[in-house]
Amino acid sequence: MANPPQVETVTSGADKAKLAAAVLLLVGALVAYYGLSKQGPWVQWGSLIVLLAAGVAAFFTSEHGKALIAYGHDSWREVRKVVWPSHKEARQMTAYVFAFVVVMALFLWLTDKTLEWVLYDLILGWKR
Repeated sequence: MANPPQVETVTSGADKAKLAAAVLLLVGALVAYYGLSKQGPWVQWGSLIVLLAAGVAAFFTSEHGKALIAYGHDSWREVRKVVWPSHKEARQMTAYVFAFVVVMALFLWLTDKTLEWVLYDLILGWKR
């Protein structure tokens, strides 16, 4: 058996700095929001939105952010390849599921009552 190749993730110092900056900006947004409460809601919300946007922008310029964007593009491409059922097929499958749930519920109820009767009435003799 051949060993699978090991994948190593190489993260540069600049990329780590971008991630650290993103985290610091997000924390700074929360600190600014609560710290500027006396300045009024416009300053408070403005600082929150600006710092959050800067943190998100810093994250998306890092390799992890670029990988997340690529994953989103790949996912969207796969969703477009899906063959969705027609309205009639979706209704039929929903009806089948509901019918199966009802039949299963009746089966489990009947099994429960049968086991209850066998255990409590016949074996233990605890008649009600």
